[in-house]
Amino acid sequence: MRMRKLGRTDIAVSELCLGSMTWGEQNSEAEGHAQIDMALDHGVNFIDTAELYSTIPVRPETYGRTEEIIGTWLKMSNKRNDVVIASKIAGGGTKHVRDGAAPDAANIRQAIDASLTRLQTDHIDLYQIHWPPRGHYHFRKQWTYDPSPQNTSEVASNMLECLEELGRQVDAGKIRAIGLSNETCWGAAKFIALAEANGLPRISTVQNEYNLMYRLYDLDLAELSHHEDVGLLAYSPLAAGLLTGKYTDTAPPAGSRGAIQPGLNGRSSERSRPIADTYVSLARKHGLDPAQMALAFCLTRPFVTAPIIGATQPDQLETALKSVEISLSDQILEDITALNRAHPNPY
Repeated sequence: MRMRKLGRTDIAVSELCLGSMTWGEQNSEAEGHAQIDMALDHGVNFIDTAELYSTIPVRPETYGRTEEIIGTWLKMSNKRNDVVIASKIAGGGTKHVRDGAAPDAANIRQAIDASLTRLQTDHIDLYQIHWPPRGHYHFRKQWTYDPSPQNTSEVASNMLECLEELGRQVDAGKIRAIGLSNETCWGAAKFIALAEANGLPRISTVQNEYNLMYRLYDLDLAELSHHEDVGLLAYSPLAAGLLTGKYTDTAPPAGSRGAIQPGLNGRSSERSRPIADTYVSLARKHGLDPAQMALAFCLTRPFVTAPIIGATQPDQLETALKSVEISLSDQILEDITALNRAHPNPY
């Protein structure tokens, strides 16, 4: 397992990040602990969570539960120094999280302290804003996205307030680095400009969706990543399971995300499923596991710090962890490029 730096920090993370949003809903505490142990055995040192998790579905009863599961593992294992923990503050609008309030100085303080308590630790290595409160185009919102009503000065003022509080939290030792999630190129660039102008912490990562079928990051954000040393933490690198082949011509397996969340949050449709199956067929044509090909592709992208892998079953996690052993040939990459040109961003 190769190691990579978070932005311009000295924090080294594994090239795969263990996602955790199923823990506390689809997975029990014991299963979450077992996943962490398995990942560490394969060289992973990076775990991503959020105050909102678990999230399939999002509901008040499981708010914070995933952080609690990680916290009990940290206490039992005594391995806090062996792992890099990333968490997130909700971006506002979720009624059972601080009455839907958007991030500001007071809410950041409250959220961090609550996460530290659940995680049973004194610091979070990477702290992220889960989505911009001004709105965004992620989760299939690109079809109706309209930034024109945004008040630029109000947005910038809130960004600066958040950065100033995050800076105080860094100074207090409660967090080490900061990042964004579900962000736009302008938003990330504005955070960087405000940080540099005011001597505040600089973002190290952007956690956005990225996979073979959803490649919006290839354009402006890729350029920002290159010039500003901001890495992508790619969530849904398997398109919520579509790219594994498990939803091909079958009913969703019991307990799977497809069974719990029909449509896979807008990813699965009559248009996207056949295209996913084409990628699955391409992998099998070259003698590869479809999930491993999808993850190996993400690892070839120069702007990716780490894909975030998630699983509900041990064999799924084992397959994902072994993707680092896969090398994609020039022919496979050419075939992937041809498919992307023929079917760009099908969901």
